[in-house]
Amino acid sequence: MRLRKLLAASLTLVSVFVFTQPVSADAIRDREYWIKDYGFNNAWKITKGAGVRVAVIDTGIDATHPDLVGAVAGGTDVSGLGNQNGTQPIGDISYHGTMVASLLAGRGHGSASSSNFSNGVIGTAPQAELLSVSMAFGEANLNTDDQVAKGIRWAVDNGAQVINLSLTRNSSDWPQSWDEAFLYAFEHDVVVVAAAGNRASGTDQVGAPATIPGVLVVAGVDRNAKASNQASTNGLTIAVSAPATDLVSAYPGADYKIWSGTSGAAPIVSGLVALVRSQFPNLDASNVINRIIQTATPQTAEDFSPVYGFGLIDPVKALTAEVRPVQENPLGSLADWIRLYRKSDAGADSATNTDDPSEIGQISAPITQSQVKDSEGFDTTQIVPIGVYVIFGILVVRSVARALRRRK
Repeated sequence: MRLRKLLAASLTLVSVFVFTQPVSADAIRDREYWIKDYGFNNAWKITKGAGVRVAVIDTGIDATHPDLVGAVAGGTDVSGLGNQNGTQPIGDISYHGTMVASLLAGRGHGSASSSNFSNGVIGTAPQAELLSVSMAFGEANLNTDDQVAKGIRWAVDNGAQVINLSLTRNSSDWPQSWDEAFLYAFEHDVVVVAAAGNRASGTDQVGAPATIPGVLVVAGVDRNAKASNQASTNGLTIAVSAPATDLVSAYPGADYKIWSGTSGAAPIVSGLVALVRSQFPNLDASNVINRIIQTATPQTAEDFSPVYGFGLIDPVKALTAEVRPVQENPLGSLADWIRLYRKSDAGADSATNTDDPSEIGQISAPITQSQVKDSEGFDTTQIVPIGVYVIFGILVVRSVARALRRRK
């Protein structure tokens, strides 16, 4: 079989996530170590992300969860299985979207007279608005690549300024439908944030969409701010690092669970992007990204590391530091990549070079810590050699490193 199987199709709930016992609501806030450790609590003295819309393209958000009431401003379903507002969790791992959303824009809950709810999950941008785009994983008759592309276009057309993608194809290449969708987002000044992937789920190197030039790719660290051996991966396209282990999140049905993975690190950073966009409404997407990577704290002697990217996020610096403006996205140009490497393939889709049309364009389940590697879990139909991505990544790294040295 030339295209790998969907990992989610053969996994049960337990094999997808490592959960602790359910956590009571009054113990949640103290478990969100990243709020104080990374200074989000101080960043909120400046902004909480009001006025910014963030699209979560995932398995749907349970908008009735106490910590997400009022957070979802709209949505849609691109699978044909959910409700029209995208707020019906769907698929084998239906809870994933709710967990991601709560880390990004959870409101918490408590006294109605309180302006700062003290119980439950609070996201890194607790006043940002969410757009819930529900898609299905593990459905043999659904083209998941097409769902992602359709979801991106809908999100852009409905006012998203940030798009969170906590998912991976587990291969470096992507279909041409993604060329068009991601270009559409970039041309409309949208910041796209993607998870780097996890070794525990069979991702040894970053996979698409984390290989797409211009995407803000997030790697994961543990509670000690060290690269996680299981809940992250390496790659030249990694931009920044954020917490990815022992993450407490809202779970459908007014519940809570603890999990690990860059699926959780990505929305933490998407929340930071929302804070920056709220504080600097006139900054374009390229300069929002530049501000986040320029203010990150390097974790190695070099300005860049394929493990940490440009370093650990620093929310307060991202909102207060003086950062020299840029004219283009420091993480690369998808338009340039297409001109250089797509060549003339007569409109063929990179994910459709297969003799079995039923297996066209499938991607793996959203990234989680404990996913089991599938023996057929890698796409062998690459449209360009992996060396192309390596070369492109090196060029991007060198250009940003030069910019960092200039600011010093």
